[in-house]
Amino acid sequence: MRRRRADPPVAPPPGKARTTMEEYHRHCDEVGFNAEEAHNIVKECIDGVLGGEDYDYTSINQWTASIVEQSLAHLVKLGKAYKYVVTCAVVQRSAYGFHTASSCFWDTTSDGTCTVRWENRTMNCIVNVFAISFVL
Repeated sequence: MRRRRADPPVAPPPGKARTTMEEYHRHCDEVGFNAEEAHNIVKECIDGVLGGEDYDYTSINQWTASIVEQSLAHLVKLGKAYKYVVTCAVVQRSAYGFHTASSCFWDTTSDGTCTVRWENRTMNCIVNVFAISFVL
């Protein structure tokens, strides 16, 4: 299923400012990425999308898009001073296994990553979250 391109942004009504990144990330005193919190969020999103499903190659694009969009939305709602990158791969379960790797150059004291592995009898899912801190 192809998604329709989003309409161009519309100017906000008079007297109402456009939503900015600062509004999403107010007063974050916490230093460091909470990987456990991110793991729980992503796991719930995966369970909500793939729970009870069997592998179906015609649904993969929809499933992966839903998982990354829901995960990203929930992570942003935390209001932390991070930019997030969320990736998702869903593959049919087989005897050949599934391997993935990633690498980043960042500040290990504030940035972080979280990998969630999920499986059922017909498929495997790997979701990576990369959180890059920023100072406003």
